[in-house]
Amino acid sequence: MDLRVESGDLLSQLLSASVRRQEVVMGNIANVNTPGYTRRMVRFEEAVRKALESGRDPTTVAPEIELDLVTPARADGNNTSLELEMHALRENKLLYDSYAAILTAKYNLIRVSLENSR
Repeated sequence: MDLRVESGDLLSQLLSASVRRQEVVMGNIANVNTPGYTRRMVRFEEAVRKALESGRDPTTVAPEIELDLVTPARADGNNTSLELEMHALRENKLLYDSYAAILTAKYNLIRVSLENSR
């Protein structure tokens, strides 16, 4: 396996998972007042970590959307809160910005290496 290709692929997957998480959180916000709505979450980074720990190829892991069955529901059966979703948005933005910065740095290193090899 070419680790250089894998790391780029994995970073791209992390960015995609972050975009998917943003969509899911926005859906949760849109349904904050929908009776009976169950909050959704995207799980990805933990699955990648487990794949790496077990020696599996982390690029084969896909983001999964799960129902949040832990957060208590209000009287109307909805377990989504605007405060919780705003926290999720902030956390997701930090993740996305970190992944994008790492990917940018990686490609800048490649660019500089190619320019210096001429």
